[in-house]
Amino acid sequence: MINFEFYNPTKVIFGKDTEKQVGNEIKSLGYNKVLIHFGGGGKYLIKSGLLDRVHKSLEDAGIQYIDLGGVVPNPRLQLAKEGVELCKKEGVDFILAIGGGSAIDSAKAIAYGIANDFDLEDLYTGKVTTDKCAPVGCISTIAASGSETSNSSVITIEKGMLKRSYNHDCARPKFAIMNPELTYTLPPYQTASGGADIMMHTMERYFTNIDHVELTDRISEGLLVCVRENLVKALKNPNDYNARAELMWAGSISHNGLTGTGRVSDFACHKIEHELGGMFDVAHGAGLCAIWGSWARYVYKVNTPRFAQFAVNVMGCEMNFHDLEETALKGIEAMEDFFHSIGMPISLTELGINPTEEQLEELAEKCVATGNGTIGFFQKLGKDDVLKIYQAAR
Repeated sequence: MINFEFYNPTKVIFGKDTEKQVGNEIKSLGYNKVLIHFGGGGKYLIKSGLLDRVHKSLEDAGIQYIDLGGVVPNPRLQLAKEGVELCKKEGVDFILAIGGGSAIDSAKAIAYGIANDFDLEDLYTGKVTTDKCAPVGCISTIAASGSETSNSSVITIEKGMLKRSYNHDCARPKFAIMNPELTYTLPPYQTASGGADIMMHTMERYFTNIDHVELTDRISEGLLVCVRENLVKALKNPNDYNARAELMWAGSISHNGLTGTGRVSDFACHKIEHELGGMFDVAHGAGLCAIWGSWARYVYKVNTPRFAQFAVNVMGCEMNFHDLEETALKGIEAMEDFFHSIGMPISLTELGINPTEEQLEELAEKCVATGNGTIGFFQKLGKDDVLKIYQAAR
C-alpha cells in the first residue's frame, strides 16, 4: 500500500424528497443568488415537477435564482462559457446542477470560469491550472458518473471535438442531494450505461500493480458485486427504490476516491473512450463497455493474478489454481456477458460506430497526447498500443 490522502468534503443529503431541502442548504452556506444548470430545455424537470420544487425551495429560503438549460451528453465548452458570462452579469455566487454527470461537469466548468480570468479552454487542455472554483451544489437524477462527490470535470471542446478533463479538489460540490426516486423514469439504456460507468470507475482503480491493498480490494469488490446485482433489479423493475438507492450511493462512492486509496489508478479505458465520445458523441458508459474487453485482453498478462482475483471475487468464476490465465480470461468473458445481459455493447460495431483506419489513427494519437505520449499505469500504453486496442474493439 502506498501513501495516500483521502479528501471528501461533500455533504451528502440522501433519500426521498430531499430536493426540497436545497433552499435551506444554500441559505445555510451564506449564498444569495443561484444559477440552476440542467440538460436540454428541462422538459423532464418541468414534467416531473422537480424544477418547480427546486424553485419553491429557493424562494421559500429567500434565494434568488436564474435558469440555464441546454446541457447535452458530453457537455460542450461553449455553453459553459455562456454560463460564465451570464453569472458575471447577474451576480451569481452559487451554481446548482440538476441532472447527471454532464450537468454537474458543466456546472463545475462554469464555476471555474467565474473564479478565474483565464480562457476555460486553456484549463481543459492543460495550458493552465488552478485551485480556485466558485461553489457548486447538485441534485442528482441519474446514478452514473459520481461527479456529485468527485473532483473531476469533463468537457468537450468543440474545436477538434476534444473530450478533456480537469481534476482538482476545489471543484468538489458543497453538497449532493440524492433522491433515488428521481431515477425511476430513466430509459433502460441510460440506467445500464450509468451502472456500467459506476463499475468502470472502480475497475479503473482496482486493476493495479500495487500489492497489499486488501481492505480497498474488499470495498471495491463488494461495490462491484452490489452494482452488478442491483442493476439487474433496477432494469427489471424501474421503481425498485432499494435497487435504485444502492446504485445511486455506489455511484458516488465509486468515484469519490475511496476505491483508489493506497494504490495507483489506471484510467486508460476512460481516456480511450473519451476520444470516442469526442468524435462520435456516444454514451460514456456504453463506450466504456465497448472497449473494456479489448483493453483487458491486451494487458491482463501484466498481472494475471489480479485478473483472476477479479474473475473469482467479482464475477463468480471458479478458480483454476493450475491455470490462472484461464481463470483471468473467463473473468473477462463473464464481464462481457454481463454487459450484453444489460443491453450494453462489447464492440464498436455494437456501439453503433464504424471508424475508418484513419479515424482510429487519429483517435489513438489524440488519446496519448493527453499523457505526453503514454496513458495508463497498470500497463503504460503508447499510440501503437492504443491503436491495437481500438482495432481489436471493432
